Amino acid sequence: MEIRKIDAAEITSAVKKLFMEMNYYIGSDVLDALKKAQGEETSETAKSVLSQLIENHKIASGEEVPICQDTGMAVLFVEYGDRIVIENGSFNEAIQEGVRSAYIDGYLRKSVVDDPVFDRVNTKDNTPAIIYTEIVRGDKIKILGGCKGFGSENMSAIKMLPPSAGIEGVKQFILDTVKYAGPNPCPPIVVGAGIGGTFEKAAMLAKKATLRPINTHHSDERYAALEDELLQEINKMGFGPAGLGGVTTAIGVNIETHPTHIAGMPVAVNICCHAARHKEVTI
Repeated sequence: MEIRKIDAAEITSAVKKLFMEMNYYIGSDVLDALKKAQGEETSETAKSVLSQLIENHKIASGEEVPICQDTGMAVLFVEYGDRIVIENGSFNEAIQEGVRSAYIDGYLRKSVVDDPVFDRVNTKDNTPAIIYTEIVRGDKIKILGGCKGFGSENMSAIKMLPPSAGIEGVKQFILDTVKYAGPNPCPPIVVGAGIGGTFEKAAMLAKKATLRPINTHHSDERYAALEDELLQEINKMGFGPAGLGGVTTAIGVNIETHPTHIAGMPVAVNICCHAARHKEVTI
């Protein structure tokens, strides 16, 4: 396979479009889940909240304005083909420029500060974005992007469970994390769980899980069954849409897994609000 040359400007343009569109247009997986939940809700208040969320998505897409005022921190999972050379710039800066342009030209809220503890001065363009890059075979670049609001991000957690905790320990930690979060992450939520790897790998898997369409399942039927079981248990908690009660606390539970050490069983939970913005593009 020949080396493919891609101009940095092409990446910038694709990333800019990606982040503007995911802020304006909710994914069909999320919208379908909200409509389904509306039909199944037993609480009139919950039905009303879901109706307003659906109407909000309709307005956002029709007028091309953000679905939510918190347009999040940009996160990208990149599969970078090993037969690609970037010309007229660097890959990283091309992505950062795409995010920068999207947030400035798209009138999206800039929420990133340059220092996490002391200065906390707004960077005024929502960069730097968080980029995870995996080198794969081929001559294409696949980018899976998300805008992570921190009302839900702040409710995330990780625990290094011993293998002896087993499946019951995993379930309990995930359910306890969601219960502790309560109405804070703007339900109905999407729950991403990362199991395995190392401390940081589990957290990354949990984040990536929130970006997977909620109408899909883990490829292993055991984890797929666990996703369904957890969704049912979470919806029994009764927080409901906007935390006002109902049977729709979550619209999806996604699990991602990775091999791990014989002595450990890391589990991370990343919670995403109902605005669950995710979109991908292949260059």
